[in-house]
Amino acid sequence: MKKTTVTKFNGTAEIHLNLNIDPTQADQTMRTTVALPHGTGKKLRIAAIVADDKIKLALDAGATAAGMTDLLAEFEKGKIDYDVIVATPDMMKNLAKVAKTLGQKGMMPNPKSGTVSPDIVKTIQELTKGRVEIRNDKEGNIHAIFGKMSFKEDELLNNLKVFLMAIRDGKPTGVKGTYLNSITLNSTMGPGIKLDTKTVMGELPK
Repeated sequence: MKKTTVTKFNGTAEIHLNLNIDPTQADQTMRTTVALPHGTGKKLRIAAIVADDKIKLALDAGATAAGMTDLLAEFEKGKIDYDVIVATPDMMKNLAKVAKTLGQKGMMPNPKSGTVSPDIVKTIQELTKGRVEIRNDKEGNIHAIFGKMSFKEDELLNNLKVFLMAIRDGKPTGVKGTYLNSITLNSTMGPGIKLDTKTVMGELPK
């Protein structure tokens, strides 16, 4: 992947998986989170929907913006200039009027993705350190970033192993037979590199 990188800028290391799942079935959807040991190399813009007494805590933890009224007004106008939106459970009721807008963009805070939590400081810190959400699309594919091309090879390898272990351990209960159809890696705009799924998954730590 490092040899085939084509950009002059510091591109990302991307992984694309095709799962043998039926995303229309509740027991065959893949959604989990994983903390990559070396992070993604990307600085996230995080919006924290919190009560006034937690605004400073959220900002000190690494949130780009925090609060409720001003952020909800932004979201209502369709202005969502953030990578992740997090919220405390008590604030979720206030998101009802923007739920459709956020949902369409895949930005609605959700306990399953670890973006709704009473410990908002811990959540923000984990996200800034490299916690990523893994979820399938409507075709059963997963697309994610697991580092930057400036990372050392062993750092990329460690991140990749941890990511694939999360895929393995998060196998939906309704999946029978083959689970992983394909794994492809590439750098930004670089050619796809197909991995042998059986070999790769077989070499992961238990």
